Amino acid sequence: MNVSGIYLVALLCAALLVSGVSAQNIEKDPGYTITPVNDLNLPDVIQPKTVGTITQGETDWHYYTVTTGTSVLTADLNWGNPSNSLSLTIIAPDGTIGPCYDSADGVLDGRVTLRISRTGGLASGLWKFKVYGNSVSGTQAYNFLTN
Repeated sequence: MNVSGIYLVALLCAALLVSGVSAQNIEKDPGYTITPVNDLNLPDVIQPKTVGTITQGETDWHYYTVTTGTSVLTADLNWGNPSNSLSLTIIAPDGTIGPCYDSADGVLDGRVTLRISRTGGLASGLWKFKVYGNSVSGTQAYNFLTN
């Protein structure tokens, strides 16, 4: 990992920790910029990719194929109940981001919304999104979308 890569990872982790996100394991340095989003403005035509439910200790997987030339991807996990804790881990073809928790955007609101970008484009291929029930009382419904 070069000096600029180390700086980027350190800066990303510092920014995420200040805002309450835990990005605990970036396995590789894919050079992504991760921006927590608390004002999501997606086009009206985008609908939740998945509506699901999760319980304590359960893992759900979601998948999205990124095509060549894509430079930005938004991942939105919304369960709307801050008394339950879910996490989102993003596994790109060239690295892992997360796990990220509720207050990623500085607001404890039962939602993790991240915008992932990289100059030169994101890694094309299958991206995997791991939703994990960290601390869930009963069953928690959620919406998950990517665009």
